[in-house]
Amino acid sequence: MEAVFFSIFNGVLYGMLLFMLSSGLTLIFSMMGILNFAHAAFFMLGAYFAYYVSNGLTGLIGPLIGGQVGQLIGFLVSLVIAPVLVGVVGGLVQRFGLRYVHRFGHVAELLFTFGLFILIEELVQMFFGKVPKNYQVPELLNFAAFTWRGLDYNFYRLFMLVVSIGIFAWLFWLMTRTRVGLIIRAALTHPNMTAQLGHNVPRVFMWTFGAGCALAGVAGVIGGNVLGTEPGMAITLGPIVFVIIVIGGLGSLSGALIASVFIGILNDLSVSLDIKFRGLFESLGVDVDMAEGVMNDLVNLSTAKLAPVLPYLLLVLVLIFRPRGLFGQRDV
Repeated sequence: MEAVFFSIFNGVLYGMLLFMLSSGLTLIFSMMGILNFAHAAFFMLGAYFAYYVSNGLTGLIGPLIGGQVGQLIGFLVSLVIAPVLVGVVGGLVQRFGLRYVHRFGHVAELLFTFGLFILIEELVQMFFGKVPKNYQVPELLNFAAFTWRGLDYNFYRLFMLVVSIGIFAWLFWLMTRTRVGLIIRAALTHPNMTAQLGHNVPRVFMWTFGAGCALAGVAGVIGGNVLGTEPGMAITLGPIVFVIIVIGGLGSLSGALIASVFIGILNDLSVSLDIKFRGLFESLGVDVDMAEGVMNDLVNLSTAKLAPVLPYLLLVLVLIFRPRGLFGQRDV
């Protein structure tokens, strides 16, 4: 039971990091109807921008006020500046790219964002190099918040949890309780009427897309020093983000939250419990000692080996039995 409890807790922490990453994509799709394939690339940009901003400030003010304090200030400043820079890049992409592609439909938008993903990945390697960056958690945030049954829980991971919950609360309030959310939704469903009421619809879309990209930048700042800042981080996390929003339901913020936490817990439980399939085959009367070839591979499977595949298996099942996801309003 202790292993299950620890796995669930760690799974929730990992799931909330996934939600932080997928929240911006959910905002963009729910408000604009654009499935941004390049979203994970903006997450990567956030991590790289944070690395250079935080290291630059630490080098400037660290000798004056102390290395650890300077490192913390550099991180906190990057938590503001890096998402803004990513949001600006996203806004420019929408203004000078997606705005013109939009007239050709969703397929053209998807292909455009796919090409943008490849472009950003190549530019990152060109300007920042292929070697992973030494982007670390600030020392003043890297301590045990509490200890239970001999295991320490890092304060920084709890900080990630608090930020993720704050992002969810802010987005839910923005989308459902504010005039801004009402204008954005109206611009998507009734653009001509919204324009006649005096709102600049193209500008609304530009700001919305930029805000969604900025949320990916926040995830990059907070998650880049935990997951590793290197050019392959986008392609590693990109697919799982789409799994989350499809399972939760395209455009559903609550669905993205639930799907993120569920996948985080599923992944951690699968690895930590590591249930062997050998016993299952033995109970079915299979002579596991004589198994050969493919059968031998099946006998030696365990949940830890299947952990990377389980989210995608869940995705396939959702697409078969509930294409609109858990809380989605439209089919995939």
